[in-house]
Amino acid sequence: MSGPLWQGPGQKVDTLPLLPRQRDGRAADPLDELAVRLEEVVAAAVHPDEIAAILESDGMTDDHIRLTYGREDSFTLAEELYARIPRRHPEPPGPPVDPWHVGLLGCLLRGLVFALPGLAYVLGAPLLRGAGLAPLLPGALTGWVWNQALSHRAYSWLGLGDREAATRALLRGAPAGALLGSATAAAAATLSSGPGQWPAAAFASAQALYLSAATVLLVMDRERALLCALLPMTAGAVLAMAYDLVVPLRAGLLVASPAVAVCLAAGTLVPGVPGLRKRPVGAPPRTPLLDRRKGLFSGRPSQDTRAAPRVAASLPYGLFGLGTGVLVLYTALGDVLAGGPGAVVSAPSAVALTLSMGPAEWLLHRFRSGSLAGLRASTTSRAFWRGAAAVLAECLAGYLTVLFVLANAGTLLWPDAPALGGVRLATLLLIGTVLWTGLLLQSFGAVLSAAAVCAAAALAQTLALLTGTGSPRLVGLGVAAVSAGLLAGLVCVLLGRATAHRA
Repeated sequence: MSGPLWQGPGQKVDTLPLLPRQRDGRAADPLDELAVRLEEVVAAAVHPDEIAAILESDGMTDDHIRLTYGREDSFTLAEELYARIPRRHPEPPGPPVDPWHVGLLGCLLRGLVFALPGLAYVLGAPLLRGAGLAPLLPGALTGWVWNQALSHRAYSWLGLGDREAATRALLRGAPAGALLGSATAAAAATLSSGPGQWPAAAFASAQALYLSAATVLLVMDRERALLCALLPMTAGAVLAMAYDLVVPLRAGLLVASPAVAVCLAAGTLVPGVPGLRKRPVGAPPRTPLLDRRKGLFSGRPSQDTRAAPRVAASLPYGLFGLGTGVLVLYTALGDVLAGGPGAVVSAPSAVALTLSMGPAEWLLHRFRSGSLAGLRASTTSRAFWRGAAAVLAECLAGYLTVLFVLANAGTLLWPDAPALGGVRLATLLLIGTVLWTGLLLQSFGAVLSAAAVCAAAALAQTLALLTGTGSPRLVGLGVAAVSAGLLAGLVCVLLGRATAHRA
């Protein structure tokens, strides 16, 4: 019993076992080794809890942490690691992808195809002589409302990567919109009196047919094809300004453009519908997926099981189209509808608004791109709000400048155009602010607020016109100012929310 415990039976030990020599200083902290091993992960963490989650996912229990590192639990260990290693947030490799980049030429082309259909009224003026506005305005408003909602639904399907579903929606909705617009114009002509109502109703029906076909081509990114369809009518309108064209030639040129647009739209839709195009026997079905970086569609099989977009989600877009359409009509026809002495149509204002939609679209994309860059560069919400507000002011000022130049140029070039006085110009710029901020709120996902403000403004101006309240010009100026202020306030509220700027 006098031998050491480590001496076994039959062993003879003359010396003590060799003990390791004690090192100078304190024993190495195992936390140092862990910090070196996890340095890159800890440096990129934004909160200690993120490090704690990594430790736990690595299998470190609280007992293991207490025995190995002498800390109470994973959260205490994570906090020490977080405090020991400075923050380093590495940038992603390569330049950041800008989902809002869009070419200026394409936007200008869209603005041009928005404005050129207005020349149909120049070409068809002799056909509409003596006709009232009753069949024309309801038919146009019906088309704007329907096609705004239809285009949103088609874009929703495209956003989900289902091009065939978008094609089916357009194939069903476009003819229905044309029939609805024609029926509205015919009903208005029936309720009105006068010999020129039915020619106006026929003109409105051709307009409804064109609007439906144009919606299909614009949604399917076929602006150049739509521009080609507008060439006969555009050439006829230019010739009609210089020569007195006979009525049959005018009517033929007016019919040619909607007919070509309908043929192009049908050719775009029918080959894209399952069952209407031939597929090789045994070939697997193809469902296109949206390439978000390039905005193109590829033929890879889709694994997307998200629910179909709700029909009700497109209704606010139709309401927004109704409100803005009424406001634009009052900008051009306010004096005529009020029946004042010497009232004339302010055609240059309406042309300026429609032409400016191309630059407006480009500036909206530019704002979204600039705000996304500011979101990457800002470190506080206040700094981000200030940066986004600066980009917003720059883009809105740029749009209003374009609108101002277009309105003045149109007034100078248009024969017998009314003078662009202070009240008329201020109203036009305020309506432009309403349109631009309303479109911006749409991109923020706040379409219901924008639609409610625009619809309320249109209703207020309509009631003032029907009841004869106040001067039409002053009422229009006041309604536009209040609407622009409300929409600008809504934009400022959403400006600092990072979720509103998501792509």
